[in-house]
Amino acid sequence: MTMPGYPPRPRSLAAAAVAVAAGFAALAFLYATLQPPDKAAASCPAASRALAAKLAPLARGDAAAVAVASDLRMGPALAFERADGSKATLADFRGRAVLLNLWATWCVPCRAEMPALDRLQADKGGKDFEVVAVNVDTARLERRAAFLDGIGVKALERYADPSGDAFETLRKDGKALGLPVSLMIDRDGCEVASAAGAVKWDSPDAVALIGALKGG
Repeated sequence: MTMPGYPPRPRSLAAAAVAVAAGFAALAFLYATLQPPDKAAASCPAASRALAAKLAPLARGDAAAVAVASDLRMGPALAFERADGSKATLADFRGRAVLLNLWATWCVPCRAEMPALDRLQADKGGKDFEVVAVNVDTARLERRAAFLDGIGVKALERYADPSGDAFETLRKDGKALGLPVSLMIDRDGCEVASAAGAVKWDSPDAVALIGALKGG
């Protein structure tokens, strides 16, 4: 007998199981439809997608190692130190285009790449763009200054992450299989391209990429 206002009892355990499963499915559907969209994807505006499309045909020649992102997302939450020991994060540079580069004193390709990064910063750096070159040595930290002085670096700010967390973050993301590694971040903080390995950043091809990044 069924009480008024109540649904009929299932006639078997199988029917009860079907009813429970249907209930869970309905709840799962409701939960999914009420969830907000992916925050990382939603944070990259249409302008970032347009910029990536503009960059893609420019990644050629001496800049062919630059991989333009097809699935845009915000730049990673990286923290590091300024030369005076004060803290900085990648998010602090929002509003400027950034070429983030991780390097180490023991990295042979880094030694070849660093003068080009320094020349790029000297030529293109300013209020709308900065080369953020972060040293990730975790030992014998006194080598950093000697390394940069020895190759004549003058324009680059001397950022460092002795914790090694920045490299580990990019390694887990599949970006840093070794050093150097670079990310191109637009003014909205969106990661639009990356490069694993050294790039001739002061070449006409790379400068054209940077010009598009600054103007995007």
